[in-house]
Amino acid sequence: MLQSAEQIAANLATVRQRIAAACELAGRAADSVTLIAVSKGFGPEAIDAATAAGQRHFGESYLQESLGKIAAHPGADLTWHFIGPMQSNKTRAVAEHFDWAHSVDRLKIAQRLSEQRPAQRPPLNVCIQVNVSGEASKSGCMPAEALALCEAVAAMPNLRLRGLMAVPAPAVGADAARPPFRRLFELYQSVRERVAGIDTLSAGMSGDLEAAIMEGSTMVRIGTAIFGTREYR
Repeated sequence: MLQSAEQIAANLATVRQRIAAACELAGRAADSVTLIAVSKGFGPEAIDAATAAGQRHFGESYLQESLGKIAAHPGADLTWHFIGPMQSNKTRAVAEHFDWAHSVDRLKIAQRLSEQRPAQRPPLNVCIQVNVSGEASKSGCMPAEALALCEAVAAMPNLRLRGLMAVPAPAVGADAARPPFRRLFELYQSVRERVAGIDTLSAGMSGDLEAAIMEGSTMVRIGTAIFGTREYR
């Protein structure tokens, strides 16, 4: 159910307060974490409400739905992040319309994005998705494969490798949620030592953003806490 513009603005304020509090606890500056509002499943009016409240970064997973929303906001100075699973038949649209691709998990996908990125657009910002919890149902390369994939992607034209992304297995309580994020941060640090330009750790959602920030996340992807529960049909 779509929430009112006033409620979305209030939810955004609450999420920003949570981010600031987590950053303070971690001894970090509040502006060291970028908030991505995950607007998948909600229409352009939800994005309008969020932009009116100062939000500029939006995350989408459903490609056809997202293209309509991007087209509905031309020249709006918004940054669009594709965060969903990436199949070969999606790469051209992602390369042509998005600013970031967070879910690159194999070489073939990166190669297609590089080849299909329009020459007039700046390089596509890319994060390598890592299956940090080893779940069979989750996308992402295995941690042991991440460095080699990062090195290959960093050498590709039309792409700018920014860092790593993960969706750890759900955990109950902040203490239980932190170990996967800690493993991800350790991997991120090791990749940074070998690959230039790495500055982004995309991790943390509505239920675990504090744990992610405590373990070094620089981008959190928040949907439900901003827009409410999605109604899937």
